[in-house]
Amino acid sequence: MKTTTHIILAMMPIMLWIGGMTTASAQKSRKSHMRDSVTLSDVTITGKSKIQQLREGALTVNAVDIRSFAGSINNLNNIIDRTAGVKIREEGGLGSDFDLSINGMSGNAVRYFIDGIPLDVKGSGATLANLPISLIDRVEIYKGVVPVWLNSDALGGAINIVTNQRKSNYLDVSYGVGSFHTHKADFNAQYIFKNGLTIRPTLGFDYSKNDYTMKGVELWDEAVRKYLPQNRKRFHDDYLSFIGQMEVGVKDKWWTDEFFISTSYLQTNKELQTGQVQTRVIGMAERNTTAWSVGARYQKRHFLTENLSANLSFSHTWDHSIATDTAHRQYDWNGDYIYSGRNEINGRNFQLRHIKRPTTVVRAELNYHLSDQHMFDFTYTMNRIGNHRWDEVDKEFTPANDVLAKHIIGLAYNQSLWQGRMYNTFFLKDYINHLSVEQTDLAFLTNSRDVKGSNTKNHFGGGIGTRLEILKSLTIKASYEHSTRLPLARELLGNGTTIYANMALKPESSDNLNIGLFGTLRSGQHTLFYEANGFLRYVDNYIQPQIAEKEGMMQYSNEPAVHIKGMEGEIRYDWDSRLQLIGNISWQDARNRLRYLDNGQRNATFNNRVPNRPWLFSSAEVRYTLKDVFQKNDHLSLCADHQWVHGFFLSWEAYGSKSTKARIPEKNIVGANATYTWHNRRYSISLDCENIFDATVYDNYKLQKPGRTLFAKFRLLLQ
Repeated sequence: MKTTTHIILAMMPIMLWIGGMTTASAQKSRKSHMRDSVTLSDVTITGKSKIQQLREGALTVNAVDIRSFAGSINNLNNIIDRTAGVKIREEGGLGSDFDLSINGMSGNAVRYFIDGIPLDVKGSGATLANLPISLIDRVEIYKGVVPVWLNSDALGGAINIVTNQRKSNYLDVSYGVGSFHTHKADFNAQYIFKNGLTIRPTLGFDYSKNDYTMKGVELWDEAVRKYLPQNRKRFHDDYLSFIGQMEVGVKDKWWTDEFFISTSYLQTNKELQTGQVQTRVIGMAERNTTAWSVGARYQKRHFLTENLSANLSFSHTWDHSIATDTAHRQYDWNGDYIYSGRNEINGRNFQLRHIKRPTTVVRAELNYHLSDQHMFDFTYTMNRIGNHRWDEVDKEFTPANDVLAKHIIGLAYNQSLWQGRMYNTFFLKDYINHLSVEQTDLAFLTNSRDVKGSNTKNHFGGGIGTRLEILKSLTIKASYEHSTRLPLARELLGNGTTIYANMALKPESSDNLNIGLFGTLRSGQHTLFYEANGFLRYVDNYIQPQIAEKEGMMQYSNEPAVHIKGMEGEIRYDWDSRLQLIGNISWQDARNRLRYLDNGQRNATFNNRVPNRPWLFSSAEVRYTLKDVFQKNDHLSLCADHQWVHGFFLSWEAYGSKSTKARIPEKNIVGANATYTWHNRRYSISLDCENIFDATVYDNYKLQKPGRTLFAKFRLLLQ
């Protein structure tokens, strides 16, 4: 049996890369269709699994297998944050805003998708942190160069969440409870009737008070008549999220391979404890969001002709958020307050602000197989977002209804050569951006008068990717893309609470280059995987958030030229599907390359490292699985992990004295997890501890994160 397995493993690279363009399995669905990826999943590779296939593409990609961890993890952020080249910086506990960076490109330069469709279709409150874990099969992380089939204006990369596509009935239920009054529950199921009709209900519930201790916050001490650092619990940071989804459809009919219609509802309620800096304490303001969506998707091989495949989708979302800031109070970390005539968030007028952002997404993809070695891919995406704003309290606020629409067209040619040992992809993209602006409030800050009206702009991009297998244990790859990123509604139009609009934002453009190598070495029960990548990013009009500490507000602006270079590497070892050792390290050097200002003077921040961005970090993990511990076919998995992030400046190095500059300190945390499964994995229970040694950890804009955190979870899987 082992000999047969080794023969299959040796032949699979050729079989998959030749057959992947023409076989029925490669054509059957988008999720198995010509995607290029590199895996960082913790599943031992014993054959050409989907994760293994994704690893062997021309583009630089991580892939994280979620099914293996569905019984232990409580949100996606925890596991994605440990992958090479990726760093997530959260602004607090559960439900807080976060910033994800890929190879030095972060924030909105990274786009999020679910099954190839923008995650925005679930509503503005949908994030990696509140999607039900049981819904997800894997997460694909594209770095720098994004494939045409995603058809996005992503500049720094893309996250694609691939949902479970089981072919049988199942029921997956879990419930977890943790520190700071945290509760999480997931429900996901599928039932297939005899006539082929399939229903898939999904529910997810998250709640936390986030009442963790803030260490060293400054408070007035009357005894000594000065401010002293003290510890206080957060008192106004409750978060609630509920998501429900129902899909109904059929598969494998004469007229369709897959046709589903869906509807979903998302509600998020978030109390605001701080602004963008923790020195501004908020005691009553909050933000609530509801979103309804409907959608449909259709997939068909042999669409109209034998060699043509179609993947079509449509969705519309009604998204409504309300920011309430009407308290006549100004709080401190004791929970005490004084009466005030201004609002809590930014010290301006009281507000009860409504923002409706209806979103329509239309997507079409056509694939034509010219032969076994050659294929064409055409894609079109339309993404239209409205921005209807009004305020019930602030009489000085002028209602407006803005529109941001994007049309993206892509064309790719893919080829497989030398019996699949070489694979190439060539692609072109056209980005069309339409902006219609009505708002004029705070024009001195938002530049709204300068761009009021309607305008349409066009940008072109394209790229290439190649992969060459030199030996069975050595493959090299390279990819390049000239890409344009159109500003998001959040960046252009603000969020109505903590982010000011900036109508004068220009689109980012970047030349992205990746070069890497990887391979797998096997000997008996031992498997060693290695990967190393280098990258360059030359970005014009880099969109960077700026913080006004006095107001606790944020606004996005352009940096004319930023260059990013870096390297990353990972080593993974597996013994007998029992012991796994994983380690990775990433170095990312992003610097301002604008030498002279418009007035001819030398730029003080020239060649400074871009502030508020981690530039050196690593992670390590060890996992050991015991089998048949208490009964036959049970498993006990023990895991420990360590994360380290080098300290970095909050603002430009050239400004102020280095000895007194605000600095995000070094991050050094250890976690552990134990998961026990029994009855053929039907039942599982896990205990997870993050930040075991209760280190004081800062992340985004020096906002303090929770200390030691415990979380216990029970899962039932019937299939």
